[in-house]
Amino acid sequence: MPKTDLDAIDRRIVAALQADGRLANVDLADRIGLSPSPCLRRVKRLEREGYIEAYRAVLRRDRVGLGFSVFVGVKIDGHANERALSFEKAVVVMPEVVACHLVSGESDYFLEIVVPDLDHYRRFLVDKLLNLPIVREVRSNIAIQTLKAGAPLPLSHLDPRRG
Repeated sequence: MPKTDLDAIDRRIVAALQADGRLANVDLADRIGLSPSPCLRRVKRLEREGYIEAYRAVLRRDRVGLGFSVFVGVKIDGHANERALSFEKAVVVMPEVVACHLVSGESDYFLEIVVPDLDHYRRFLVDKLLNLPIVREVRSNIAIQTLKAGAPLPLSHLDPRRG
């Protein structure tokens, strides 16, 4: 298990902010049992040390016209570092790609693509993804229904009382 320097108060802070990133510092401090000044100092330290990466609004994809999600396994030709890095650089700047993972198994990369509809996905696939010279094979899995997405990270492993 990776070592972390989060104490019980830090863990309560990050759990509360994962649940509601818009919490005002006064409300956060009240929720975790600290006064506002030390609470703010801890939050700033957690941000500075990279525990808290960002704050953002989570949008309902269907409400903003992006209700078509596809999970794509990509096999690349060879694994020369330079060529793989060029693939990674290309896909991370594509706005349709909301997640990209280097994986083990049948695929080399696993992408999550979000577009308005099947026709937009076809254009993305043909005009962008398959145009990358290193791409050897693509397997598309269309999401029929999303049951869970964007959930807070499970932090119970950080609690030393849990063994």
